[in-house]
Amino acid sequence: MDTNSPGGRRRFLTGLTTLAVTAAIGRPTFGASEASPPAPPAPAPADGPAFFPGFQPLEVEVADMHFRGVLGGAGPPVLLLHGYPETHITWRLVAPELARSYTVIIPDLPGYGDSDTRADTPRWTKRRVGDALVQLLAQLGHRQFSVIGHDRGARAAYRLALDHPQQVRALVALSVVPTLDALEAVDQDFAVHNFHWFLFAQPFDLPERLLASAPDQFITSALARMTAGVAPLEPAVLAAYRAAFRKSSARHAMCEDYRAALAEDAAADAADRAAGHQLACPVLVLYPAEMAKTGAATPVATWQRWAADVSGKALPGGHLLPEESPALVLAEVGPFLRRAHS
Repeated sequence: MDTNSPGGRRRFLTGLTTLAVTAAIGRPTFGASEASPPAPPAPAPADGPAFFPGFQPLEVEVADMHFRGVLGGAGPPVLLLHGYPETHITWRLVAPELARSYTVIIPDLPGYGDSDTRADTPRWTKRRVGDALVQLLAQLGHRQFSVIGHDRGARAAYRLALDHPQQVRALVALSVVPTLDALEAVDQDFAVHNFHWFLFAQPFDLPERLLASAPDQFITSALARMTAGVAPLEPAVLAAYRAAFRKSSARHAMCEDYRAALAEDAAADAADRAAGHQLACPVLVLYPAEMAKTGAATPVATWQRWAADVSGKALPGGHLLPEESPALVLAEVGPFLRRAHS
């Protein structure tokens, strides 16, 4: 197959997506006579603060959504944003140490976890998410803050920093490069290991129906690929992630997240690149060593196209750095935040 032409490349990626999703969740069936068995009853999800001793529940209404999560500590504000397919619980091993010196705000992203959206048109692009997060911080009395994002949260974080440069003191991006750069670098390896990018981006509501057929199996498979097995995740945490993923509204929000990535978010990145618009704040980039490919630009070098002040390094561990390598993340983030807030 000719994968160099646009049509051939689309057919190549579609074929890989079909093969990968079939392997991940089996061949789903639909219809009254062959309905998939229901998912097992969800265990009672642990309350967010139970993962964050000494923190308080976060409940804030902004335009078109209700943010939920946790809040703790004292000092300069630091916003923590989780990624797919997780919730604010991602930060349970990082937040307590940060809270010794900072006010730590940890919401579920719009539609993820327990953060409910009310108006889903227009789509929750990273620009709309960033605007809502600025409103959240303003309601908490914070006009300037630093932001640490992992995975999808890092994509919302850098869009927020580009659109609201006066609000963001410092940006930490974990395990990602900007969306436009990631799409331009797609190859067979990326397509196989990140097939959900292209599955979730398909038009409503085919991806939602496929995910509904086996939610526990799908999220377990996704997390296992990110961590080379789910062993790094405590049983209570894995149960909480599965319970959150059983919500049809959360799965729909994830699909919309990826639809936006391949459309509005990539277009916003392209417009900023064409205009020479860069991040005004210092940027720290931490990434698993597997992201550094022979002959390709490192994630740090990629981010240097987007900001003048970029530092970073590879860390041991897989994609879920806040959960697999929290001490190493803190060792880099601590000095970076102190410099940004000095």
